Amino acid sequence: MSPRTGLIEAFLEMMSAERGAGANTLAAYARDLEDFAGFAKGGVQTASRDEVQAYLVHLSKSGLASSSQARRLSALRQFFGFLYAEDIRKDNPTDAIAAPKASRPLPKILSTADVEGMIAAASAGDSANAKRLTCVVEMLYAAGLRVSELAGLPLIAVKNREGFILVRGKGNKERLAPLNASARAAIAAYLDVRAEFLPKGARRAHAERYLFCSRTAEGYLTRQRLYQLLKALAAKAGLDPTKVSPHVLRHAFATHLVEGGADLRAVQTLLGHADIATTEIYTHVAKDHLKKVMRKAHPLARGKGGKGNA
Repeated sequence: MSPRTGLIEAFLEMMSAERGAGANTLAAYARDLEDFAGFAKGGVQTASRDEVQAYLVHLSKSGLASSSQARRLSALRQFFGFLYAEDIRKDNPTDAIAAPKASRPLPKILSTADVEGMIAAASAGDSANAKRLTCVVEMLYAAGLRVSELAGLPLIAVKNREGFILVRGKGNKERLAPLNASARAAIAAYLDVRAEFLPKGARRAHAERYLFCSRTAEGYLTRQRLYQLLKALAAKAGLDPTKVSPHVLRHAFATHLVEGGADLRAVQTLLGHADIATTEIYTHVAKDHLKKVMRKAHPLARGKGGKGNA
């Protein structure tokens, strides 16, 4: 057994005995450390800070995801921390090395035509279920609600004539969410049949409190059930169910507002984001949309054969 392998084995034994690391975790550490050991010219025991940084650059150039790069660095930090604690090394070469910043993935979005198709599919027919589902989609899209906010929305929230609903979001913070005419009409149609979803007996009084009452133990449509309903609706509308969820409708709400020129601060308020940085991701989505529009529609943006140069 080489000294390099011996050090890695000693580290893995410590992780198992002292920290209770499982087999999968140990296997991942072994792969990551052996990969670095193969990169470090003099082996892990004498690897320098420059070699660690060069390794991270190598990982980045090879196309490894930033999250995987960060995991590799974490493994190295713990390994070199072990060597330092055991007095095998006099320093930890990973000190002061920043973890690669994870690029924030752009949210999945639906086009306005996709959303309109879902609403049309939901409203096909005159059943109570159709009216409830139409109301669900309209409210998620019109107000940008989180699924947890919609699931537990009290009936009293829609009992006003101002065109707004009072939403209690994260951190128990309240905000006003506007509803367009289409959403208000969907609510009115659903309220006419809402009693069909109320349980009988002792649980009725509890369920009465919620807009989307249900015969479940919770008394309202759960988040899981809302996910199921939207996945089934997506398939009915001819969309990929894996790309549709309550949160995707919230993303569509925000993206379409930004594409339409809405002020980012206003969108932040409507979404209930505490930090404007969270909302800024929608500017990137909107920019991508505008670039596509430009390439498709502007005559100077098209090259030979009508294809965009960009």
